[in-house]
Amino acid sequence: MYAVVRRYEGVTDPAEAGRRVAEGFVPLLRQVPGFVAYYWVDAGDGVMLSTSVFEDRAGADESVRRAADFVRENLAALLPNPPQVTAGPVAAAG
Repeated sequence: MYAVVRRYEGVTDPAEAGRRVAEGFVPLLRQVPGFVAYYWVDAGDGVMLSTSVFEDRAGADESVRRAADFVRENLAALLPNPPQVTAGPVAAAG
């Protein structure tokens, strides 16, 4: 498995961002081959995190492309700063 974590800072409306992600982005992500799981987390203080898990790196790479497009087209005003993206093979899971 392969995971991608994105950290967004300066989120202007976490509730609205969550709604748009749930209604618009999650359905797109589920279509990516190898999709395993996705989580969108409100960490407070204008910080939100997303975690995507895929069977392989190809799916994770595709999720990064789709996320960038979705943010640019649907969330730019709510997520004004580019995310910090961290990705790698899953070393352990529970």
